[in-house]
Amino acid sequence: MSNPQKAGYGGPVTALDDLRPPRLIATDLDGTLVRSDGTISARTRSAVLAAQHAGSVFVMVTARPPRWLHDLADLVGEHGVAIVANGAILYDVVRRQAIRTRLIDPAVALEVAQAIRAEIPEVEFAIERSDRYGQEPHYVNRWPKPDDTLVAGIEVLLSEPAAKLLVRHPSWHSDDLLARINPVVADRVTASHSGGTSLVEISASGVSKAAMLADFAATQGIPAAEAIAFGDSINDLPMLAWAGTSYGVANAHAEVLAMVDTVCPSNDEDGVAAVLEELFQPLN
Repeated sequence: MSNPQKAGYGGPVTALDDLRPPRLIATDLDGTLVRSDGTISARTRSAVLAAQHAGSVFVMVTARPPRWLHDLADLVGEHGVAIVANGAILYDVVRRQAIRTRLIDPAVALEVAQAIRAEIPEVEFAIERSDRYGQEPHYVNRWPKPDDTLVAGIEVLLSEPAAKLLVRHPSWHSDDLLARINPVVADRVTASHSGGTSLVEISASGVSKAAMLADFAATQGIPAAEAIAFGDSINDLPMLAWAGTSYGVANAHAEVLAMVDTVCPSNDEDGVAAVLEELFQPLN
């Protein structure tokens, strides 16, 4: 990052102070661009579209599965893609198809799941594939299940490559669950969380929002120094570290607030929009 010192929001404080707008804008969705009630405000939509109209590339980088992006197709811009499943899938939102995937090998995923269950017997598992969701029979959902949900034991769920292995505990905080899981899985996979209640998300080794974002930025001819990123949770940390300038919304996880260049207003106060309005004001 261009400025190791965290600052409160009063407008851009890093290399973008020269009023050059960023060439790439990357943002997390839930807890960052999306308000707590699940909506994206008219103000935020207007700011995102204005930034794209001014020539910046806007990309959503999220833990969400592909199916949860279809109602946001109006925001993806001319490139038409989003980075989903914590960086495991580069997804064409308009055509509704995966362009590039980095999936967990089934044998590795099953070995990891069995090791986690041996250490924490009360956990339940679910999986996200590019085109299907699956879960164990007793897995507790916090969202409506798709009609074609695969309900089966872990051996069946992991009989094919998965974008994410979801690990849910009945009561532990996600931070505590991640702290217990990390020593168990070591470097066989990448474990993180996106602020979900009692939930840890596991991807293939080396997969992160940052890795897929760096690849996407390279296809656009945009270096990290000319990119900004917004986030709120643990799974955003690599992306925030990659970007030339990083912003954490005021409601973000403490680790995010400690490392970003700038803390902007919360998701419910349209923090992303506030930054974009200031960055692009000279172009209005």
